[in-house]
Amino acid sequence: MRHLHRGLWFMASLALLVALIWGWQVLADARILPRAFFPGPDRTWRALSRGFASGTLVADTLTTLRRLGLGWVLASLLGVGLGALVGTSKWAQDWVAPIFEVLRPLPASAIAPVLLLFLGLTDSMILTLIAFGALWPMLLTTVHGFSNIHPRRKEVARSLGMGRGAFIAKIALPGALPDIMGGLRLGLTVALILVVVGEMITVQGGLGARILLAARAFNAAEIFAGVALLGVIGLVTNALLGLVETRALRWQRR
Repeated sequence: MRHLHRGLWFMASLALLVALIWGWQVLADARILPRAFFPGPDRTWRALSRGFASGTLVADTLTTLRRLGLGWVLASLLGVGLGALVGTSKWAQDWVAPIFEVLRPLPASAIAPVLLLFLGLTDSMILTLIAFGALWPMLLTTVHGFSNIHPRRKEVARSLGMGRGAFIAKIALPGALPDIMGGLRLGLTVALILVVVGEMITVQGGLGARILLAARAFNAAEIFAGVALLGVIGLVTNALLGLVETRALRWQRR
């Protein structure tokens, strides 16, 4: 019954997507807005086909995916590592957490000029920008997960003579895993946004730079093609991480 319910929801979502694309095409054909600024799905598809046929769109997509993956992994390691430290240490919660609260509200885009000053128009600048922005959702959710471990579990760990490392690995980490996975998904969304921002700033290849150059050339079809491809990337990466989350947390449903 549950599989049937999921199948119906999938079919309904697919039907809605088809309806939206059809409505987009109708509006474009009616020329309510100038076609130079509002291409239809047909022109957007042709732009995608040309880009993939020439190989340039493939190269830009792979460049964006590489930066997205590296930046997100870096943010994940820092966020989960620091979150585990702060969430399991009273000293860190008193002295380190306030520093995070000062830095957290700072928009990642606000530090982009500073990163440009020190790192220039390089991959390192883009990766640092992604890592800084995507770090906070992962860090804060990890701190919340580790700091809200049930007191009885801590008592059990003490009674068994567990050290700090054993407590984190065997008790705290499994308990905090739902929060951590939620933070990883939020961080992935932020990372996708920031990789586009970074590529637009540096214009060093990637889908962000491609969209910016298309905008400068008033090529609306290329702009929509790049945006559509970014949407697909976001959808696929989020779905893959969702599958990982389902497998990682399947023990909760037993």
